[in-house]
Amino acid sequence: MAAALALFYKLIPLYVTVLLGWIAGRYLQASGRHIAGIMLYIITPSVIFSGVMAAPLSPAVILLPVLTFTLCSLLGLAHLALAKRTVKDDSANLMPLAVGTGNTGYFGIPVALLLFGQEGLALYIVCMLGTTLFENSVGFYLAARGRYSIADALARVARLPSVYAFLLGVVLNLGGATIPDVFVPLFDNLRGAYSILGMMIIGMGIMSVRGLAGNLRFTSLAFFGKFVSWPVVAMLLWWLDAHVFGIYDTAVHQAIFLISITPIAANTVVIATLLDTAPKQAAGTALLSTLFALGFIPVMVALAFP
Repeated sequence: MAAALALFYKLIPLYVTVLLGWIAGRYLQASGRHIAGIMLYIITPSVIFSGVMAAPLSPAVILLPVLTFTLCSLLGLAHLALAKRTVKDDSANLMPLAVGTGNTGYFGIPVALLLFGQEGLALYIVCMLGTTLFENSVGFYLAARGRYSIADALARVARLPSVYAFLLGVVLNLGGATIPDVFVPLFDNLRGAYSILGMMIIGMGIMSVRGLAGNLRFTSLAFFGKFVSWPVVAMLLWWLDAHVFGIYDTAVHQAIFLISITPIAANTVVIATLLDTAPKQAAGTALLSTLFALGFIPVMVALAFP
């Protein structure tokens, strides 16, 4: 119970950041679209590159992002099929992003640091890279298909630098290279900007509290996928590996479980804003899920990490 209360307290600054984003959008006319471009093309690939460079890579560790990427893709595609039948507007194409990934960076990293410490945090970040790669490949492509042809959507994905940043980081890390000391403060500052701007852009997308939920069918399906389907799949994987396969230890299982219970990713709002695909719907649903997670995550952590 004490750990749950400590975690609850730790999450409060994230909500203050969302509020600041709302103030910036409501009263300062701050442009979420411009920030979305900076996030997607500059800050996110920088964070991915530095995270890969800092990780202790091995064949088993390198496979972790592949595992989480696969889970994100399967969950995203399954819920996209459901959304196509129940959600009748272009927001349906955002469902894979809303369900498949999560706010693993802006929201999850502070929680992982509190739960696992510095050593466990590095393992969590490696697992998290799979969700980030999903956002910037399959998730982005499916979202773009709501407004663009297959060729145009693929061309937009090919222009995203995050996948290339990940591959470059793996090659340099395995080759023994490190980030020069003179650039370390720069990457530290970019990680800070990643968290602050990522949460603020959720607030910028909220123009009216009255219309927060938007399309209730979209919001309901997104909540079901994010807070029911993902945790169930993570717990099933935990049980199977612990009792049948025996590939990874408990630290990996806990990291993937934490990824599964994070709220809807702020990058869903970033991508929706950049593509002009139901950005208000994405922002409202992401904010509601973030508010829900304030109570949901401490309870789930208390149950899963006795």
